[in-house]
Amino acid sequence: MTKEENYLTIKENGSHEIVIKKSRFIATLARTETVEDAEKVIAAVSKKYHDATHNTFAYTIGLNDDHVKASDNGEPSGTAGVPELKALQLMKLKNVTVVVTRYFGGIKLGAGGLIRAYSNSVTKGAEAIGVVKRVLQQELSFHVAYNRLDEVNHFLTNEQIYVEKITYGVDVVIHLFINEQEQAELEEKLSNLLAGKVTFTKGEKRYNEIEITDHHYHEH
Repeated sequence: MTKEENYLTIKENGSHEIVIKKSRFIATLARTETVEDAEKVIAAVSKKYHDATHNTFAYTIGLNDDHVKASDNGEPSGTAGVPELKALQLMKLKNVTVVVTRYFGGIKLGAGGLIRAYSNSVTKGAEAIGVVKRVLQQELSFHVAYNRLDEVNHFLTNEQIYVEKITYGVDVVIHLFINEQEQAELEEKLSNLLAGKVTFTKGEKRYNEIEITDHHYHEH
């Protein structure tokens, strides 16, 4: 996977159950970055719930939905796997595999009912587990005199900059992460604040995770 883009995914692996007309629908969601990862998750969940009526699944791998697959696992064609995949895509989730396990409760739901049930299982499951935005950021560090630390901290808090750590020695070293496109502007503001007496050192690039709490996924 190329580290070029920001994307949404689930906060962690987990499961969530809903009951519709006595049928239990258990959505198990996992982060998966390869098709092999996805297949392992599907196999493990299918084994765990081997006595279930159906273990349906969907996955999307890659930042451009490079590999997608959906399975109805014996449910009427198009009523389970595809609605699950569409639910993942509607939420703009990437690198996620979902297995929705159904224990039949004796009441038939019909095609429309099944589509809603499987789709809702995924959406409610992802919302219960939590969604994060993975943001590719650049590490920057710089030195600050002790008597300027409060001022700089106040500035960084106001700018909503993610500070990774602060080390204290002869002076203070602040390590932070910033979106690459915002780096030049931040450096300029800090230089102005510190009257040009600051040097920045670039570190690694890495994904940091920001929790999404508003569920208006289309806006991110």
